[in-house]
Amino acid sequence: MADAASRLVSVAEQLLGAPLPVRVRAWDGSQAGPPGAPVIVVRNRRALRRMLFKPGELGMARAWVAGDLDIEGDLYTALGAMAGLLWEHDDEGGGRSLADTVRDPAARAAVRDLIRLVGPPLPPAPPREEVRRRRHLHTRRTDKRAISHHYDVGNDFYALVLGPSMVYSCAYWEDDGSLETAQHDKLELVCRKLGLKPGQRLLDVGCGWGSMAVHAAREHGVSVVGVTLSQEQAAFARKRVADEGLTDRVEIRVQDYRDVRDGPYDAISSIGMAEHVGADRYLEYARDLYGLLKPGGRLLNHQIARRPQQDETAYEVDAFIDSYVFPDGELAPLGTTVTLLERAGFEVRDVESLREHYARTLRAWVANLEGDWARATRLAGFGRARVWRLYMAASALAFERNQIGVNQVLAVRTPETGTSGLPARTRTWNT
Repeated sequence: MADAASRLVSVAEQLLGAPLPVRVRAWDGSQAGPPGAPVIVVRNRRALRRMLFKPGELGMARAWVAGDLDIEGDLYTALGAMAGLLWEHDDEGGGRSLADTVRDPAARAAVRDLIRLVGPPLPPAPPREEVRRRRHLHTRRTDKRAISHHYDVGNDFYALVLGPSMVYSCAYWEDDGSLETAQHDKLELVCRKLGLKPGQRLLDVGCGWGSMAVHAAREHGVSVVGVTLSQEQAAFARKRVADEGLTDRVEIRVQDYRDVRDGPYDAISSIGMAEHVGADRYLEYARDLYGLLKPGGRLLNHQIARRPQQDETAYEVDAFIDSYVFPDGELAPLGTTVTLLERAGFEVRDVESLREHYARTLRAWVANLEGDWARATRLAGFGRARVWRLYMAASALAFERNQIGVNQVLAVRTPETGTSGLPARTRTWNT
C-alpha cells in the first residue's frame, strides 16, 4: 500500500482535477508532491477528518487552529499557492466543479480511499476558539458579544502585535519608516482631513485603545469622546488618557454608537469600525452619524471593502473570518458604502484607497507576532495565536492581490447654503 503522503496527493489531485502545487508531509513521515514546493504538514488523521466533515476553508481552518495541520517554510508562499487552489479556483475557470467530481468514478474512488485513510469517521469537535455561526442580527447585545470575542483577547497580546502605537487599522506609509511612524502619519492624515481646530468636539466611533483620541486632543487641541464596546480597550484607553494628562479633554465611554445623544459634534472619525455594522444596519449607522454632526461637520469613514459581485445576493461572509476572527463582520463594495452615506444626507467629497498600505501594515503585524511567538501563545493561547497568524497573513495577500481594499471616505453634512467648508484643492492634506 502506498504511503500516506502519496495517497493524500493522489486523492487531492483527483478531487481538484489539477496538480497539487504544494508538497505534503504526513504523520507517518512520508512526503509527496512537487520538490521545492511549500510543505503542508498533516500531523495526524484528525486533520483529514476535520476536512472531510467540513470540506473547504472551514475544515482546513479548524485543522490549522487545532495544530493538526501546519505549514513548513514561508507562510506567505504557502498561502499564495493554496489561495490559487482553493479561493481563486472557480474564478479562474480551472479545475473541477463539485458536480464533475460527483459524476467522475475516479474521483468517487478517491473519496472512498480518503475515508479508508481517515479511519473511523467521527467528526472532531471544533476548536474552542470557534464561534458558532448564526444569522447576523447586529443587535446591541450581539454586537457587544462579537466585539468582545475579537478585542477582549488581552491588551498585552495586542501590544505585542500592534506595537506601542496600539493602532489596529491600516497605517499610512509615506516612506521607509517604522510601523510607529506610519501609524502616527495615518492618525495625522485623518485629523487633517477632518480639519480639526482647537476647541472643536470630535466623536471617535470605535475608539479602540484611544490612539486617535489622544492624538487629536494632544496635537490639535480638540475635545474628544471615544466610544467602544470593549471593556478591556476602554480600561487601557482611560489609563493612557490619564498618563498623557488629557482627562480634561478626552472621555472614553463603553457605549454603543447608537446610544450617543450628546451631539452635535464638529467632526466624527470612524476608523476600522464600520465593518462591524452589517449591511442591514448600514443606512441606520450613516443616519445616526449624520444626526450627530453640526451643519458643515465632517465624517472620516475608514473602512475595508470587498470587490463587487455580479449577483450581490450571493455574497457570503468568509467562513473562517466569521467563525474565528470577526463574528458578524460584513464587507461591502466601496460603491455601496458611498451610496448609503449619500442616502443618509452626506456629501461625499473625497475617497482615497490605502490598499497597499494595509498589506504592508499586516506584514508588519505578522512579523511582530512571529518575532515573539512563545510569548504570544502564553498571552492568547495556542489556538488564538494561530488564528491571528493565519488571518493576518492571508489578509495581507488578499490586499496585495486586490481581492479586498480599504478606503478613507471624507463626507460632509453640507448645510443648505451649499458651503462645504473644504478647501478648493482638498489633497493639500497629503503634503
